[in-house]
Amino acid sequence: MPAQRAPQAAAKSAPQRALEKLGLLRDVDLALHLPIRYEDETRLVPIATLRDAMTAQVEGTVVESRVRPGTRRQLVVRITDGNDDLVLRFLNFYPSHQKTLAVGTRVRVRGDVRGGLFGREMVHPTFKAVDATTPLAAALTPVYPTSAQLPQAYLRKAVAAAITRADLGEILPPEIVPAGLPSLRDALLFLHHPPPDASLATLEDRSHPAWERLKFEELLAQQLSQLDAKRERARQRAPALPLARGGLQEQLLAALPFRLTEAQRRVADEIAADLQREQPMHRLLQGDVGSGKTVVAALAAAQAIAAGWQCALMAPTEILAEQHLRKLVDWLAPLGVGVAWLTGSRKGKQRRQMLEQVASGEAALVVGTHAVIQEQVGFQRLGLAVIDEQHRFGVQQRLALRAKLGAGGIEPHTLMMSATPIPRTLAMTLFADLDVSTIDELPPGRSPIVTKLFADNRRDAVVARIRDEVAQGRQVYWVCPLIEESESLDLENAIATHARLVDALPGHRVGLLHGRMPAVEKAAVMAQFTSGALAVLVATTVIEVGVDVPNASLMVIEHAERFGLAQLHQLRGRVGRGTVQSVCVLLYAAPLSDAGKARLKAMLETNDGFEIARRDLEIRGPGEFLGARQSGAPLLRFADLTLDEDWVRQARRAALALQERDPRAAARQVARWLGNRSDYLKA
Repeated sequence: MPAQRAPQAAAKSAPQRALEKLGLLRDVDLALHLPIRYEDETRLVPIATLRDAMTAQVEGTVVESRVRPGTRRQLVVRITDGNDDLVLRFLNFYPSHQKTLAVGTRVRVRGDVRGGLFGREMVHPTFKAVDATTPLAAALTPVYPTSAQLPQAYLRKAVAAAITRADLGEILPPEIVPAGLPSLRDALLFLHHPPPDASLATLEDRSHPAWERLKFEELLAQQLSQLDAKRERARQRAPALPLARGGLQEQLLAALPFRLTEAQRRVADEIAADLQREQPMHRLLQGDVGSGKTVVAALAAAQAIAAGWQCALMAPTEILAEQHLRKLVDWLAPLGVGVAWLTGSRKGKQRRQMLEQVASGEAALVVGTHAVIQEQVGFQRLGLAVIDEQHRFGVQQRLALRAKLGAGGIEPHTLMMSATPIPRTLAMTLFADLDVSTIDELPPGRSPIVTKLFADNRRDAVVARIRDEVAQGRQVYWVCPLIEESESLDLENAIATHARLVDALPGHRVGLLHGRMPAVEKAAVMAQFTSGALAVLVATTVIEVGVDVPNASLMVIEHAERFGLAQLHQLRGRVGRGTVQSVCVLLYAAPLSDAGKARLKAMLETNDGFEIARRDLEIRGPGEFLGARQSGAPLLRFADLTLDEDWVRQARRAALALQERDPRAAARQVARWLGNRSDYLKA
């Protein structure tokens, strides 16, 4: 007898799949999926009182319903409430529309009013057939964030059902909750269905006590999860890396062709102290563009290597990884340190040799891109991992790095570096589990960079300035935002700009660098520019970080309004590395958006990376600031870090108190709000 097949699970509907895509997997997820706005379906207004641009709900009887022929058929319906008429116009419609809107049907209609050829009209309003007994809504109707596959009506039903099923009972002891806030259940019921007399202003600006309860709960869960991550690290063990007198670190300091700044010495001491402990270091080294983070990382690497352990340095791009490699080889190779270079472009025999050197421990320092964490890479004794521009790595990559390197019960020390300083409120929340070292001083001899703003119809003046610079033997960057023509954005591309500059600068070599070039070609072009063989380098943002050419004194950023503020600041930091006064020209195309104006204004007003970061957070919010799409970080949905610093402080105090008094309640709070997303905080 043939074996019976197991019954197949019913295929999920498109709305169910859409719910999962939005992360709405549990009843509590749906209960916490809050409206972005509300529609008032609690009252009717007379048609005669309608005015242009009003959003209103009316009721009337259909007196005319016809399909108007033409190149684009339209369904045109006229209703009356007995005193006045209103036209309903549908450019897209189905037979069901015509059936519901048949002459003689009483309908309730809601939409935006506008003036038409035949009087007031609504285009594509919502509507339903009613009779004299059909009640009006008792509360404002929620409009939820959704997707094309998830109709609003389906989502409303799903949320309403989930609220009845979800466990929304109080987890927090009364003394933990700030005075004057409603219970979580009451806050959610209110926010999903506010009464008609609710203040729309306090709902929209999220200052209503119901909103404040949610902000506090969310921030509390986030702070608790950070405490969990920090406590988990405290239980882990790392190799103690002693700092020997006269050892490799002192030899490196003696060999450097420059003196460390006081800020560099301070943070180097903080890191050295961490590395001598048996608890894994988890430190963020932040410093403005050009502040000298790489040499601090080199000193940490020297300490690990001298103690008999390996160090891995991982950077997000090959160009940045190669910049690090060049400096580290110059500093450490003369001291007898073996260095391996691992990137995706390394193939065949070269790659096998490097892997063997890493596995045997012959390579004490391993530099590369994400190729460093690929499955076939095995370290003999990894004691320190340095991750540069760590926010540019996906969270899964960072988790994979920790899982890979934490073998045998020994966790490596981790030093993360960022040239995008973290604003204070962000550090208090999403980076609360990190120790932070800050280099707040630039090396001596640096001249401040002058920033100038030019409309793109003045590019001839910019080209004239380039001629002056190259005539004096200096070098110039010209940065373009795209490499291919784009009909939607209509931006100048790098290839066309390169061709124009070649024509405009006879006798001077102009190079081209973009992301689609093979790694070998990129390296060759960059080497030519670094050596001074190229006068001008036209590039896309592949030069955003890590490029260090002291002779480059002019940076031109094409369509500067298209770049983020942190990116503009990073690009500007590619000049000003020598003793000559450097200039950054921001070329923009009108009209500018409000955000574009704010970014360019910030660039003109300050060179301070910390102030730039604060303004960037204000303009973009924490999700975009951190690159949330690639980081996977469970960012805040309800609290606003630029406005809710007081709630952050209260949540921090409450988290410490709750963790101490009732650890089980703390764990339930994290599970309710974050589910398995709390794993991301370990990266």
